[in-house]
Amino acid sequence: MDKALQTMIDNMPEKTGKSLDEWKRLLNEKAFAKHGEAVKYLKQEHGVTHGFANTIVSLSKDDHDTADDLIANQYDGKENLRPIYEKLIAVVDTFGSDVIKTPKKTSVSLIRKRQFALIKPATKTRIDLGLKLKDKPTTERLGNSGPFGTMCSHRVQLTALEDIDAELISWLKEAYEKSV
Repeated sequence: MDKALQTMIDNMPEKTGKSLDEWKRLLNEKAFAKHGEAVKYLKQEHGVTHGFANTIVSLSKDDHDTADDLIANQYDGKENLRPIYEKLIAVVDTFGSDVIKTPKKTSVSLIRKRQFALIKPATKTRIDLGLKLKDKPTTERLGNSGPFGTMCSHRVQLTALEDIDAELISWLKEAYEKSV
């Protein structure tokens, strides 16, 4: 969890009148179907600012999905890409036991001391592998970060298991080694 989010959570009781856990219980009782409805409720009924309301609702939803659920949802309708994801995870697991895999709604972050890679099923036929390889020149295959923006410095587009070759593994390993 980044420092800004942790600070926001720590300040929540003072700024909103309730802790995050208290807000989560309240929202779970209401069981809003849509994110926006819950944000509107917190703002109108409890006078919570938009930033806190959005954070509370987002963090409340995180509790409902397990890591396996998040990954399953990412590959729903993209089952053909799941073996590519599994192979990438298997490769990363050989680097060391200090890799933290953090599934989110649309991607999986790979973190050591800091994030070094991001796996995202971008389309029904392609996974985008984002890598943090500062100062490494781009090539035809090792492209710029594209839609990842500043989260990664480079992106490799994967469409088949064969795309996970020695060259790709060396880039992934380099990103891992630089993330200390």
